[in-house]
Amino acid sequence: MIATCAVATLGDAAPARADEAERIAQLTATLGDGHTERERIAAVTALARITSKTALRPLVDALRDPSPAVRGIAAAGLGKLGHRAALPALRQAQGDADAVVQKRAAEAIVAVCTANNLPVETAAAGGATAKAKPGFGNQPRAVAPRPDLYVVIKSSSDDSPGKHDKKARKVHADALRAAMTTELSSANLVTLTAADAKKYGLDARNLDISLVGLEFRQDGAFVEVEAQVRLAISNDAGKMISFVSGGAKMQVPRRGYDASYLPQLRRDAIENAVRGLFTKLIDQLRRSLTS
Repeated sequence: MIATCAVATLGDAAPARADEAERIAQLTATLGDGHTERERIAAVTALARITSKTALRPLVDALRDPSPAVRGIAAAGLGKLGHRAALPALRQAQGDADAVVQKRAAEAIVAVCTANNLPVETAAAGGATAKAKPGFGNQPRAVAPRPDLYVVIKSSSDDSPGKHDKKARKVHADALRAAMTTELSSANLVTLTAADAKKYGLDARNLDISLVGLEFRQDGAFVEVEAQVRLAISNDAGKMISFVSGGAKMQVPRRGYDASYLPQLRRDAIENAVRGLFTKLIDQLRRSLTS
C-alpha cells in the first residue's frame, strides 16, 4: 500500500524532561555504528515508545539502519508519534527493499495524516490489489506524487571578488538562478509553485544563492575556471536555517584555447557547482522540516 498526504512543518512541541532527553540521547547513541542488531532493535523499540518530539530525529535516522527490523520499528514509532514532519522520510521508506518496512511506512503515513486531519489517498503497490478504506472508493488507484518541499528562490547574485563588470555579474547571477530552477524542477516531491504549497499546506524554504568565487587559472597544459557557490536557507519569517556551499571546476586544454570560450566556461562551472551541491541542499531542506 502506498499512502500520501500533505505535509507542513511542526509547531513547537512540549520540551522533553531533562531525564527523558538524556535517555533519548543514550538510545540514539546505541543506534550508531559499533552496536549489534539486537542492541539497535532494543534502542529503537524504546524510542518508539516515547511521545516527545525529541524522538523524531533519531527515529527518522533509524529508517536508514542496515537492519530491516530496526527500520520497520522506526516507521511504526513515527506513526505512533504522529508528527507531520516525519512524512517525507516515511514516503521514502515506502520504497524500502523490505516489504514489511514498506507496509509499516504506509501504515505510519495513514496514522500521521489521521492524527493531523490531513487527507489520505491509498493505492496498491506493484500492481497488487488492496482493500480500500471507507471513503476512498472501492478500487485502488495510482496516486501522483505530492510535493513535501516548497522552495522559493529569493535572490541570486555574483558576489565573487574580481573585476567582473555589472553586465557579466548579471549573467552569472542569472546562470545561478536558471541552474537551480532546473535542478529543483526535476527533483521528486519538490514544488516551486505557490498554489501547490497552499493546496498541500507546505511552508516555504527560501534560497538566496550567491556566487562567492569565480577564478580563472592557467594550470600547466590546461586553462581552468573554478566556481564557488553558497546557499542561504531561511523560512518565511526570515529566520536563517542553514547554509550549503560547494564548487566545481571546468578545464580545457591550453593548446587551442580561445578567449571567446571563457564566458561559456564560467557558465558551465557555475552550473556544475549548483549540481554538485544539490543533493546536500535537499538533505538540509528535509532536515529543516524536523528541526
